[in-house]
Amino acid sequence: MSSQSSPFPSAAFAKLANAEANHWWFRARNRLLLWVLDRKLSRFSSFLEIGCGTGFVLAAIRKRHPQAALFGAEFFAEGLAFARQRVPSAHFVQLDATLMHETACYDVIGAFDVIEHIQEDEKVLSNVFRALKSGGSILITVPQHRWLWSSIDEQACHVRRYSRAELIQKVQYAGFGIEYVTSFVSLLLPLMWLARRRTSKSEQDPMSEFRIPAWLNWSLEAVMKIEFALLSAGVRFPVGGSLLLVAGKPMGDSN
Repeated sequence: MSSQSSPFPSAAFAKLANAEANHWWFRARNRLLLWVLDRKLSRFSSFLEIGCGTGFVLAAIRKRHPQAALFGAEFFAEGLAFARQRVPSAHFVQLDATLMHETACYDVIGAFDVIEHIQEDEKVLSNVFRALKSGGSILITVPQHRWLWSSIDEQACHVRRYSRAELIQKVQYAGFGIEYVTSFVSLLLPLMWLARRRTSKSEQDPMSEFRIPAWLNWSLEAVMKIEFALLSAGVRFPVGGSLLLVAGKPMGDSN
């Protein structure tokens, strides 16, 4: 468990699997990830998701890219059980990302809100670089802005929230060239900041953000659809609750 900030509650995976399909944040993130894969990383035959959790993202990728070879790696066996049910055609393995030793195996590797949980995030990025084929790409999302840190991050077992400069620096240090960066959950940033300032540790558990009224969930997703329209039209947000980055391994690099 040394690579994780603290044990993630096993029971949380069942709640997570039930919440993801209808929760505004997961739906919005999937919408954005699929757009990035289609527009910027469309030519891939193999895709590995590190920290695949319950398989929610991989299931969406399978629908959009039925011919791709999909792989999922997850530290917790409880998450893998749900992932295997959701995407039976994918290949799954229980894995600590700091101990990944594959070389030149994948076209694209994704890590979606994963590396903020890991102390040795730079080691993970180095492992990903090695595991990608020459010309391959990494797609990352992370929570952004240290000033948004709250008890929610502590309960979610986060080690850090990233600044844009920090993430770019660490990705470049691993050997990647930056191809695309944007913040998201940007239009909702003021509301997010207020909610986190009003939350005490005693009021929170890792799943509390998923328990919201249906009308509020619908409203938040409506805002995120507007944000997605702006992103897909070419807008790049400088601030937001989350950060998305695409980076490439140089052609000809076999390391």
